[in-house]
Amino acid sequence: MFSNEKFEISGVNELPIIGDITFCDRYPEYVVIFAHGFRGFKDWGTHHLVATYFADKAINFIKFNFSHSGVNPKDLSDITDLTVFSNNTPSKELSDLNQVIGFAKNKFPFLKIALIGHSHGGGISILQAATDLRIDKLITWAAIGAFRDLWKREEEIEWRKTGTLYTLNARTKQQMPLNISLLDDVITHEKEFDLKAAAKNISTPWLIIHGDNDPAVNVEVAKEFHTIQPQKSELLIIEGADHVFGASHPYTNETLPKDLEQVCKACADFILD
Repeated sequence: MFSNEKFEISGVNELPIIGDITFCDRYPEYVVIFAHGFRGFKDWGTHHLVATYFADKAINFIKFNFSHSGVNPKDLSDITDLTVFSNNTPSKELSDLNQVIGFAKNKFPFLKIALIGHSHGGGISILQAATDLRIDKLITWAAIGAFRDLWKREEEIEWRKTGTLYTLNARTKQQMPLNISLLDDVITHEKEFDLKAAAKNISTPWLIIHGDNDPAVNVEVAKEFHTIQPQKSELLIIEGADHVFGASHPYTNETLPKDLEQVCKACADFILD
């Protein structure tokens, strides 16, 4: 059984960033920082099994909730604070991620950092890795191609009128509110948040992973990222895999889905290479 340590640091607007560290039982060379996706959180589905998979490969693993994930610090099992969730923006997530990286460097000053981001968190990770020299390796799982891909452009007109856009969580059937501050943030920072432009500036080794049966983000997005950065990136397409590589929430099995196990093996090999 691998040891686990919880932590809490201050995020945007003094809201907490709640996280945990899974320690390997040998002296590691790397620590992974995992950035969850839109409507995701650190204790979603299979994330605990992913953490122990990496610990078994002699890699420490940090997962955390962005401060505006909507997960109540007193109940980490799901997104329940929709007011906080509605006020999330990429700028806030970038600030939070920067805080977590700083925490990791202080906690593990002699370890290298591998940043893994899933979906929306993959987009955030691309932006961070494009400018942050503390990151030694980047891995993206089913990363989005643009932040405005999270909604339809025609929805922006009504969003402007009402101030709120509702997005359906297919898992919980919740109508989840998005404040106009999200659209404002994405448009205001259009150049800074251009993921394709950021991809050109990636100078660290980058593993791009995507399923070819992803209904949320088309696999062509991953192929384009690899085309943009062919020298630094490796592309792994998982045949038949969906957006979460066979995972679900809640997840009651004690072993990883086969697609996600393939993802984790590729990531561990990439990190330790």
